[in-house]
Amino acid sequence: MPCQFDRQQQPALYTYKVVRAYPHDTTAFTEGLELHGGFLYESTGLEGKSFIGKRTLENPKYTQRIPLESQYFGEGITIFGDKLYQLTWQHQRGFVYDLESLKRIRTFDYYGEGWALTHDEESLIMSDGTDTIRFLDPKTFKVRRKLKVISNGQAVTQINELEWVKGEIFANIWQTDYVVRINPKTGQVLGVIDFKDLLPYQADVLNGIAYDAKADKLYVTGKLWKSLFEVKLIRK
Repeated sequence: MPCQFDRQQQPALYTYKVVRAYPHDTTAFTEGLELHGGFLYESTGLEGKSFIGKRTLENPKYTQRIPLESQYFGEGITIFGDKLYQLTWQHQRGFVYDLESLKRIRTFDYYGEGWALTHDEESLIMSDGTDTIRFLDPKTFKVRRKLKVISNGQAVTQINELEWVKGEIFANIWQTDYVVRINPKTGQVLGVIDFKDLLPYQADVLNGIAYDAKADKLYVTGKLWKSLFEVKLIRK
């Protein structure tokens, strides 16, 4: 990553310890990752190959697999209430699914590209690859507010996969080894997690963050990776 996270002025720096590795579908071009009710939900990209899959951590075989129409490049997902929400990359079209059946029940539109989704107690939280994160009404999908992500007084761009973790937004910085911890009120980067040592053993870039709030466990993976990792963060 460039000097946005320069050591002289940087936010808190973290490394990690791998607690456990789980199998991951090596054909999954991971765009969104979510843990809910003991299941792992994953959204994958690429036109003609995009799908949503549901599986357990231990078994990479999907119990449910919902393909997208061939024109769509699937992107981020989040589970809010009894619904699963999904973005697409450049079609400015999102989908809402019934969580139990994964039946599509609604579509919605937005401007710009769709990269990632998470949520807090009230809003969907969306990234589009810029330095701006949007907070959306989950019923109307209107923008409630926008948040600029800043570190050391500079805008942080390429904000990608998102996850809500203990009142903060964790975000993967696309095409880097970094996940940043963002203050959802100010946009300030509070911490930077360096996952570089995971990548030599994998096929493509880091992209996939899931958090189990009940068990307080954090998981990461990437596009076409053979493994999904439970990790413990360690302050440098």
